[in-house]
Amino acid sequence: MRSKLFVPGARPDFFAKALSGAADALSFDLEDAVAESLKVEARVAVAAFVISDAALSSGKVLIVRTNALDSPHFQADLAAVVRQGVDLINLPKIESAEDVLAAVQQIEAAEHANGVGDPVGLLVNIETPAALFAAARIASAHPRIKGLQLGLGDLFEPNAINRADPRNVHAAMFALRMAAAQAGVFAMDGAYAVLDDDAGYAEEAAMARGLGFVGKTCVHPRQVPLANAVFAPSEAELAQARRIVDAARAAGKRAEGAFAIDGKMVDAPFLRRAKALLAIAKRSS
Repeated sequence: MRSKLFVPGARPDFFAKALSGAADALSFDLEDAVAESLKVEARVAVAAFVISDAALSSGKVLIVRTNALDSPHFQADLAAVVRQGVDLINLPKIESAEDVLAAVQQIEAAEHANGVGDPVGLLVNIETPAALFAAARIASAHPRIKGLQLGLGDLFEPNAINRADPRNVHAAMFALRMAAAQAGVFAMDGAYAVLDDDAGYAEEAAMARGLGFVGKTCVHPRQVPLANAVFAPSEAELAQARRIVDAARAAGKRAEGAFAIDGKMVDAPFLRRAKALLAIAKRSS
């Protein structure tokens, strides 16, 4: 999921175009992008689209960001969009493991009501100081959680933290990445709202990739190719990964736990990373 394109739920005229684009995942938003007066209309439009033949056969990861757990819209959002074929529900404003469990209880009820057989996964936003502090507990709260997503705008702006300083961005990314690693889930980078700053977007994406994030959110289609390029394994990385996997097979026959390749000792963590890179390349091909 190198690129996750944000699609406002109140703009169904954008849906088909987003589906035909190059983003690996589409995130239909029912929360911040939708005015209060349009919440019901957006919910109906998104619910109809995510179960359409076009969406389900697209091969894209389908995500819906609901309104917050404590909002009057949350239960209705779930009733509408928890459907077979929706890969992830993106939960905003989560601040504790207890919040996750409360949301899961309602998601299970919606699955039962809608006849959903395969449990829908969760992508949990980390966008407040309390959430960042509790991120590891949040990520481990339930097996449905597949990933954490960093929301720097919500995390930084109310607290007067300068996003232009890369040290601040790195600190938040690192904290979230360690929490995700502890729980064994992926880390997804958040949005970059300056639409005409391709260099700034790419620099932030490169920092995220260097920390092991799987991809970055795009708030405009022009950002999709930037994310895809940054998070795609290079030919050199793939060649190295193939050498590691091949050498591991040979070493395995000799019952060796570690082995040397290109003058460097390689063991299980390096092998897992090599296999993960090759899997990413296969999914993206």
